[in-house]
Amino acid sequence: MYKRQVRARQITSDVVALALLVAAVVAGITAAAFVRTFAELGRRVEDAGLGFQQSMGDAAESISGLPLVGEAAGRPFIGASDAASTLVAAGRDQQEAVGTASLVVGLLVAGLPVVVILLTWLRRRIAFVRRASSVSALLRSPGGDDLLALRALSTLDARELAAMTPDPVAAWRAGDADTVRRLADLALRDAGVGRAR
Repeated sequence: MYKRQVRARQITSDVVALALLVAAVVAGITAAAFVRTFAELGRRVEDAGLGFQQSMGDAAESISGLPLVGEAAGRPFIGASDAASTLVAAGRDQQEAVGTASLVVGLLVAGLPVVVILLTWLRRRIAFVRRASSVSALLRSPGGDDLLALRALSTLDARELAAMTPDPVAAWRAGDADTVRRLADLALRDAGVGRAR
């Protein structure tokens, strides 16, 4: 019965940890998507620069075709077209910066909680496995029930022990087999381990 309760608590813990992990990942994706919206300004700057560059290039080409003054009159338009390339580069740089920022923000928003959740979950799971392994090893050792009874006497709540028998220490010292076995079962139950049947 108690083993089922321990298993139910572990499953609940696993489900909660999984739900928190999913929530952290969704929050990270949402934060990254929000930051990526700022890339739109960079796209507009790039588009404006490309449009201006194209217009100035077309104007320079049209004016350059005029006899006598065409080449000289077209130079300012060529210069303006070249200057527009700086605007295009600035728009692209902003988009790249926003893309990098969105990746960093997404990883931070998702990554930090994921690490905390996994470390907490793993620490508890590893502690349970160690405790259960230790108690199982005691049970299999010679005098295992006596060792587990001693463990129960030294680690469990006095009220829980007194509920089992009025003087559990005296019963254990006297070697009362029933008390020793019940104390050993308490130690096993406390560790979430059951006796093999």
